[in-house]
Amino acid sequence: MPKVLRIINRFNIGGITYNVSYLSKYLDQSYETLLVGGPQEEGEDSSLYISESLGLKPKVLSEFQREINLIADYKAYKEIKKIIREFNPDIVHTHASKAGAIGRLAAIHCKVPIIIHTFHGHVFHSYFGKLKTAFYKSIERYLAKKTTAIIAISNKQKLELSETFNIAPKEQIHVIPLGFDLTKFTINKEQNRYEFRKKYNLKDNQLAIGIIGRLAPIKNHQLFIEAIAHIKKNGISNFKAFIIGDGETRNTIIEACKHMNISWSDKSDADVDVIFTSWITNIDWALHGLDIVALTSLNEGTPVSIIEAQAAGKFVVATNVGGIEDVLHPQCGLLSEINDSNLFFDNLKTCCLNQKNLHNSAQISQNWAISKFSYKRLVDDMQNLYSVLLKKHNF
Repeated sequence: MPKVLRIINRFNIGGITYNVSYLSKYLDQSYETLLVGGPQEEGEDSSLYISESLGLKPKVLSEFQREINLIADYKAYKEIKKIIREFNPDIVHTHASKAGAIGRLAAIHCKVPIIIHTFHGHVFHSYFGKLKTAFYKSIERYLAKKTTAIIAISNKQKLELSETFNIAPKEQIHVIPLGFDLTKFTINKEQNRYEFRKKYNLKDNQLAIGIIGRLAPIKNHQLFIEAIAHIKKNGISNFKAFIIGDGETRNTIIEACKHMNISWSDKSDADVDVIFTSWITNIDWALHGLDIVALTSLNEGTPVSIIEAQAAGKFVVATNVGGIEDVLHPQCGLLSEINDSNLFFDNLKTCCLNQKNLHNSAQISQNWAISKFSYKRLVDDMQNLYSVLLKKHNF
């Protein structure tokens, strides 16, 4: 029975936890999997409930931290080496940057036969300055040489990794898109919508515009607030905007609201322009209550919120980053480049003024998301890759 040690950065709300949990749960029974990751950080909600709801018992390493910390990182490295020696995996599969660095170094040292890394996103632009970015690129190029296979989650990401940033040759990179259980986004729509809109005191004719994700600089919520100010300035008043999530830039976003004369509150029934909801775990309930879903990121891998929004039949207004072109059906959203804020403003305004289009795209987007991003497809794709690599290593 092949053994897979699966390592993620941390158990925080997001697409990675869903994907590693589905892979750990639904791989063929001929595989034995151990799932390991760090705890959520301050400002984040734990996602352990996702794995545990599937009957999994992940191992949480307290030493794993998002930021570089030489002492904590070395402790995590030693702990993972200990786990490798005890579990004796045939495959170590790491997901995202910190897990990818520490996990792969430990696997290399322990001479694990097959080492795989999935880039769920990357930090090669918009995160750090030039020197730090160059440092991270050099580490990834070194690790790629020691890695059996690299997984990109979109065709655009593969192109970036192989040609734009020269991390690894394209022959080494396999494209396996993310996968989810999207069933919950297709049921109980009317009831969820009624409950959401009642809780947040939305009038029948009010548009609900939402942005979903952690509040961090890379998510660029400033652009979202500027866009809300733009539509308000241009006479659109029948809306309420929702910032769903939490994190380090919350106070900065609030200051932006104040500066642009945007009223805000964290009270659900407040009659304001913007509601800060913090994290909402039953995101299907929230999406069914929204009309438009926005994304303003400077950098992304595959935006999970956009996949889920389409599964719920929602129209999308987003910046054209990461693999979003591979994710978004062209009839179900409007894109703008990250340096074209005016087009983003106009796209949001167009959506608000053409509500009929929002409803017409609902079934198209739902069918598109479910056909391309099922967790069953994810598991099959990954299992096929594992099988090929195991045969090459005479398993």
